[in-house]
Amino acid sequence: MKAPSSWLVAAVDVVLVVVFAAIGRASHGEDVGLAGLATTAWPFLAGLLLSHLLVLAVRAARPRRAGLLAGVLVWVPTVAVGMVLRLATGAGVQTSFVVVATVVLGVFLLGWRAVAALVHRSRRSRHGTAAPAEV
Repeated sequence: MKAPSSWLVAAVDVVLVVVFAAIGRASHGEDVGLAGLATTAWPFLAGLLLSHLLVLAVRAARPRRAGLLAGVLVWVPTVAVGMVLRLATGAGVQTSFVVVATVVLGVFLLGWRAVAALVHRSRRSRHGTAAPAEV
């Protein structure tokens, strides 16, 4: 099984950031329509875009070495840039929100990568192939 394409990885991440925004808005009784989701999600989607560019740069410099580092390089900048943009636009960055966003996006952005790596490792051991998955 070969590693998923960068586009597929990015698409999964985008969906998870939008799900994070939807859960947050719904938990506060806010509109979860397209405009509401866009308002909440855009700072984190901007961070996600920058983080994926960072991962591409790391992979160019260190091919086949990204692994878990790629997940961390997506998660941390997504949260950090998202919070900076929220602060810059007056959207609010209460400490509790920073903690919740960091934990939830960590579980989302690292969690699916961990599951994919375990599935890949399991398939690899059953089929005797050696290449690790890069997600």
